[in-house]
Amino acid sequence: MKLPNLKSLRIVCYPDPVLKRKCDPVEEFERGLRDLAERMIQLMRQAQGVGLAAPQVGVPIRLFVFSLSEEPGSEQVCMNPTLSGLDGADEKEEGCLSIPGAMVTMRRATKAVMDAFDLTGQPIQRVGHDLEARVWQHEMDHLDGRLIIDNMSATDEIGNRRAIKQLVADYGGPQR
Repeated sequence: MKLPNLKSLRIVCYPDPVLKRKCDPVEEFERGLRDLAERMIQLMRQAQGVGLAAPQVGVPIRLFVFSLSEEPGSEQVCMNPTLSGLDGADEKEEGCLSIPGAMVTMRRATKAVMDAFDLTGQPIQRVGHDLEARVWQHEMDHLDGRLIIDNMSATDEIGNRRAIKQLVADYGGPQR
């Protein structure tokens, strides 16, 4: 897989079409993926986010990074993740680094089991609760081409109308 110039990599914003694309699985665990993940972590930290999926930087592969701590080295890289064991439910407002200014109330499971691969291609399994489970579900949505604004209630649509209109004006393309 040919990766873009990592120095020029940036977080893409709605309505960029890459955000609506279902991502391809990672097939080869190569050095370039480590560099991509490091750049994604840097961008996530700069934007003060807790998670960032590869399509959010214009790379449509099944990879995301996350960290619930500000401690350096606490970041996790997940490739070809799957979620199971979703349990419980909670509604909370979520934002998205690719949809700045928008907040949407999302119902998410409070527990999830994630199976994925690390940067070396080794399988990993983790159980996440509350915020961690929520972040995984949010990033998995990105890998499947879904955005928080796809699930807006009528109230959320009214509350986010201005932010979405501005994003469309700034980044072009039709509204959802």
